[in-house]
Amino acid sequence: MSVLDRLDDYQRRHRRAGLALAVVYKFIDDQGTFMAALITYYGFLSLFPMLLLLVTGLGFALHDDPQLQQQVLHSALSQFPVIGDQIEHSIRSFHGSGFALAVGIAGSLYGALGVAQALQNAFNTVWAVPQHSRPNALTARLRGLALLGVLAGAVLASTALAALTATAHGWPTWIERAVRFAAVPVSAALGTGLLLTAFKLLTNRHLRVRRLWPEALAASLTWQALLLVGTYYVGHELRGATATYGVFGVVLGLMAWIYLGALTLVLCAESAAVRTRRLWPRSIAAPFADHTALTRADRRAYTSYATAAAYKPCEEVTVDFHEPAARHEDGTGPSSPTGG
Repeated sequence: MSVLDRLDDYQRRHRRAGLALAVVYKFIDDQGTFMAALITYYGFLSLFPMLLLLVTGLGFALHDDPQLQQQVLHSALSQFPVIGDQIEHSIRSFHGSGFALAVGIAGSLYGALGVAQALQNAFNTVWAVPQHSRPNALTARLRGLALLGVLAGAVLASTALAALTATAHGWPTWIERAVRFAAVPVSAALGTGLLLTAFKLLTNRHLRVRRLWPEALAASLTWQALLLVGTYYVGHELRGATATYGVFGVVLGLMAWIYLGALTLVLCAESAAVRTRRLWPRSIAAPFADHTALTRADRRAYTSYATAAAYKPCEEVTVDFHEPAARHEDGTGPSSPTGG
């Protein structure tokens, strides 16, 4: 038995290894990196207008208390530890104005709706929703607006929690420790609830929320870990780096940060689809060799890719698999189709 055969046998017999391999294979099959890149693009377009909107809103709401205004802004930007300090320095001079408010609303709405559209495309692709079952342009945007409402509430709650944590240093010691200790699980719970809502709202397939919470929780905890690692790395390794690289460093750092979050989200969605639809274990050689025996999970996965391409309800897509043809010892032999 070759090394590849031993690895294949091992991952088929061990659930965790087989599930992890199936998630990676489906992520590659669905072109997950491109889906994450599209989410990153619209996320980048929407972030700066949202920050402008935040600063303008703070300028109107807290014009009598500049210190509290700056404290809340600093707490909100702490969600971007890699480039948050540079952004804060760049937008510190903005003040509340009607024009800035209009620009912020328009830019945020365009970018955020683009993010919602990209997420809908990603989730429907992950769960292999047929093209004819996906929402039309109007319905998709209405769902995007509904998600934005939920997202706005989550952002406000997260910002309020961050501001509360930042001001806790002036309180009694036991209260300060309790607030800081509770901040992480509360943030993780908010993120988990938001992701479950996004899965349910943006996927045009019946999904049981109670079966999706492990991946939603994993994505939320991963984001919290990225925040902690980013904060530590910036504080200990990148002092002065933003001053050296300037705006160029801000743009690259921001896009990399958003991409990491988008990649995490897509991977967790793939994991949920693989686990709930039993798309594992896969054959370890299936993506690389045409003449290999496919598992039942391989066949279910490849069938879902084909049926998801149906653009009309009257269009019927059938998939048939044939056994791989025997090959001679020299590696030659008749080719045999793996599907039809």
